[in-house]
Amino acid sequence: MLEPSPKDPAPAEDAESEPRPGRVRKPIGWSTIIIAVLVAVSAGLVWRRDGTDGVLDILTHDLSLFSGILPRVLAGCLLGAFISEILPHEKVSRSLGPKSGLMGLLIGTAFGAILPGGPFTAYPVASALLAVGADFGATIAMVVSWTLIGYGRAVAWEIPIMGTDFTLWRIVISLPLPVLAGALGRFVYIRLYPKPLAKDDES
Repeated sequence: MLEPSPKDPAPAEDAESEPRPGRVRKPIGWSTIIIAVLVAVSAGLVWRRDGTDGVLDILTHDLSLFSGILPRVLAGCLLGAFISEILPHEKVSRSLGPKSGLMGLLIGTAFGAILPGGPFTAYPVASALLAVGADFGATIAMVVSWTLIGYGRAVAWEIPIMGTDFTLWRIVISLPLPVLAGALGRFVYIRLYPKPLAKDDES
């Protein structure tokens, strides 16, 4: 009888339990190029209508706006980096990973509904969850839930302006949407980025 070689590949179960690597982000992509072209065209139109003073006035206003937003952007990025280091990868992958099923989508929906703060908090947290093992489906459910069901905006803005009845019905109707969006995102992602087969499966 032949003894198993120590170089045999790891079992398929171990390979499947590992989180799927995310796509490498390029510093300059098509979105950046499109935005830069739109900015240049808009600046040219403003200069043609209002001259140099109009362009400088807009730039001054935007710089003051950017200086106010920059601290929150940095804080959100730091929050996402710290969360990705603090959260246990195995537990996140088990609860929100590709094999979490419907429960993972429900957990993502519940987490998004109670997540406080604005986009400077929600998106860094979502990015951190992807980095520590959550799959696209559960993360999409979290972001959609934060957008549609987030209690912070409902309590601070929607109930005082629109009333309790409208807010409650809007939340009830929106409850299944994050789960459906997460399930669709998981279905599409698996087919766009199929997982490589283990050597045992290929043989």
